[in-house]
Amino acid sequence: MNKTVKYVIGRLLFLIPIMLILSFFVFALTYLSPSDPVMLKFQLMGEVPDPAVVEQAREEMGLNDPFLVQYGRWLWKALHGDLGESYKTGVSVWKTMLGRIPNTLKLTGATLLLTVLLAVPLGVLSAVYQNRFVDYLLRFISFFGVSMPSFWVGFLLMYLFGIKLKLLPVMGSGDIRHLILPSMTLAFWMISLYVRRVRGSMLEEMNKDYLNGGLARGLPKRQIIFQQILPNSLLSVITMFGMSIGGLMGGATIIETIFEWKGIGKMAVDAIAVKDFPIIQGYILWMAVIYVVINLIVDLLYRFLDPRIRLEG
Repeated sequence: MNKTVKYVIGRLLFLIPIMLILSFFVFALTYLSPSDPVMLKFQLMGEVPDPAVVEQAREEMGLNDPFLVQYGRWLWKALHGDLGESYKTGVSVWKTMLGRIPNTLKLTGATLLLTVLLAVPLGVLSAVYQNRFVDYLLRFISFFGVSMPSFWVGFLLMYLFGIKLKLLPVMGSGDIRHLILPSMTLAFWMISLYVRRVRGSMLEEMNKDYLNGGLARGLPKRQIIFQQILPNSLLSVITMFGMSIGGLMGGATIIETIFEWKGIGKMAVDAIAVKDFPIIQGYILWMAVIYVVINLIVDLLYRFLDPRIRLEG
């Protein structure tokens, strides 16, 4: 068994106690909520139940049992894929999430594609032409983009392309035309952020001695930049990029809400508004799984980009 496989197995085993601790706190927070799940369920159905009916429902749902008993029962079901049912719709949490995850993955994929295609070459261009007009222009645009709130950018794009030009739909999650505006909104901020990050990492690498050493040996500067400097500079970008992927896959809640994009972030906002605890619990667990998996993938990518890094270290 090679070192990479041992490392992956060790990380996966280490995730077990982390997920257990997280699941405990997720259940505890909803358990300590002052709202009564039974009353919430009846209220969402538009009913005003008799106290005797409420007490009977609490007994049937096991809400009168001690906390640890309730947590153990919930955890056992969760490990078998049963996260309960939505108070609002009566549909299983897992089925509800499966209906939303594809839309979130589409939005994530489109946003990341735009970010990679634009941020990396623009960041390299800004670094190569440091302190020239192109660099100043890109730095100004990226600073402006990072400073603008995403929801405001979204409203501007909706007004321009949806209301004024009438080229794109402003709300919904139907075909690919509905995907353009929310992905552009998210990508605008991310591109601005990563242009600055790639530029800073590139300049840090370009100030090291191996650039001059390569030039002294007669290597073309372009070859040194793309074969040595760029891969090395991306190491510091990958961690931040991984966190961005985790955030997008967890659902860009504000943007999904503005554009009525039926993703998992919009699902979480709707669940919080009506205190749909099973949906909220499922969403938090989804976020936890996404981030720990992304962290593992990022660590493994380090090995491929720089073999000098020892994962066991």
